[in-house]
Amino acid sequence: MRAALMTTPGQALELVDDVEIESPRAGEVKVQLHNCGLCHSDLHFIDGSLPGPTPLLLGHEAGGIVTDVGAGVLDLSEGDKVILTLRPPCGRCFHCVRGEMSLCETYAGGLFPDGGTRLSRAGELVHRSGVNLAAFAESTVVPSAAAVKVPEDTPLDVASVIGCAVQTGVGAVINTAKVEAGSTVMVIGLGGIGISIVQGARIAGAARIIGVDTNEARREQSRHFGVTDTIDPMAGDTATQVVEMFGRGVDYAFDAVGSSALVETCIGSIRNGGMAVMVGVPKITDQVSLHAILFAMGEKKLSGCFLGSSNPHQEFPRLLDLWRNGKLDLDAMVTGTRPLDEINDAVADMQAGRGLRTVLTIS
Repeated sequence: MRAALMTTPGQALELVDDVEIESPRAGEVKVQLHNCGLCHSDLHFIDGSLPGPTPLLLGHEAGGIVTDVGAGVLDLSEGDKVILTLRPPCGRCFHCVRGEMSLCETYAGGLFPDGGTRLSRAGELVHRSGVNLAAFAESTVVPSAAAVKVPEDTPLDVASVIGCAVQTGVGAVINTAKVEAGSTVMVIGLGGIGISIVQGARIAGAARIIGVDTNEARREQSRHFGVTDTIDPMAGDTATQVVEMFGRGVDYAFDAVGSSALVETCIGSIRNGGMAVMVGVPKITDQVSLHAILFAMGEKKLSGCFLGSSNPHQEFPRLLDLWRNGKLDLDAMVTGTRPLDEINDAVADMQAGRGLRTVLTIS
């Protein structure tokens, strides 16, 4: 099958047509991929900020049609339209039985529990990244729990962004931080994840939502999604501007970029008793520094957030309902579409900060 492989970090993805894909085994399904969004988590592997074995097949924000079903799969059939999730819940591990589905241990990392990837090229293993789906390709094999069935009339070019950006951003607000109506919220980074956080804050009833980004066009664009105030971090220290704006900082601050320096900015921007949430994926070497006594005595809180702390089988239908009822704008988040052959152009757009989300059309 055709696929876009990372063969060397820091270089263009290689478009090939000879990747071999196995049939699904027990508990697995094969999905013909129609669309896949590009995410900064993919970029971290492409530029080498996150290590990964090569050749590596990336892509994890995808939707398609089930074409083959392994033994024992009862809830999916050939022809079902699905959105994929990169951390499928097994329902049995330590975290799943505690309701922490996004921390499932069974399918963490790039291998199936038996050590395989179901992918090869010229007899050699093709790896999956830690984001697991291998969706920059015509088809993929995934655990059945990774495929969430959606209504037949769901447009996958729009809905595919639910699989990572929207699930993560909206979930960070609703599930991780549990933002209350009337709260004040700051979001640093107004790309796909950041705009999803903004929309989650709007849905939660936040009274004021502050958008922070060095890109003026993104700051202006963010108002469409619910931002009420914007801050240009190049105009002065962000935390100082926030404190001047509110007197004592915001209730909640979210880093949607994945930067230790910006997490520290979030901590400095929240009021005593407030919460800072790390949503973006940082470099593996990043460390966050805290002024311990002020942090402790001010009862500030710092939380991580992976995939919006959500159960995709509950979250995806909820997000689609919000979209269908006009409360969640998915359409405006997709600012570009490209065929798989133009994936390196799409990566360049992402690196340059052009648009919010580019979605690949695969089949």
